[in-house]
Amino acid sequence: METDINKYIVHTEQGGWKPLTEEGVDTRGIYSKMLRYDDQQKRPPSFLLKFDAGASYPYHNHPGGEEAFVLEGEVYFNEAKLSKGDYLYTPPNFKHSVKTATGCVILFMVPAEVEIIK
Repeated sequence: METDINKYIVHTEQGGWKPLTEEGVDTRGIYSKMLRYDDQQKRPPSFLLKFDAGASYPYHNHPGGEEAFVLEGEVYFNEAKLSKGDYLYTPPNFKHSVKTATGCVILFMVPAEVEIIK
């Protein structure tokens, strides 16, 4: 294990936002910053998402649950409105959509890949 703590720090203000891209999913207006990458899963379980005003992410399932903390703005998870400082935990296999009228930034911890429900 690497013992240099600097190898584990992410300076999020120094990196730019990257457009979120997922095959077959409309992610227009959603941007990401990876916080941690899991080599075994080949995906980041911890990341930031920035939603432009009017952006949304479709109805989906969380096989491993999720944690979300709103850093800026307001957002709806299904019909529940969350604002800056609000935290959401969803248990495994919880389903919801995400949308914002005003724009927002959210810290996510998602231990397993989501499944889009069509």
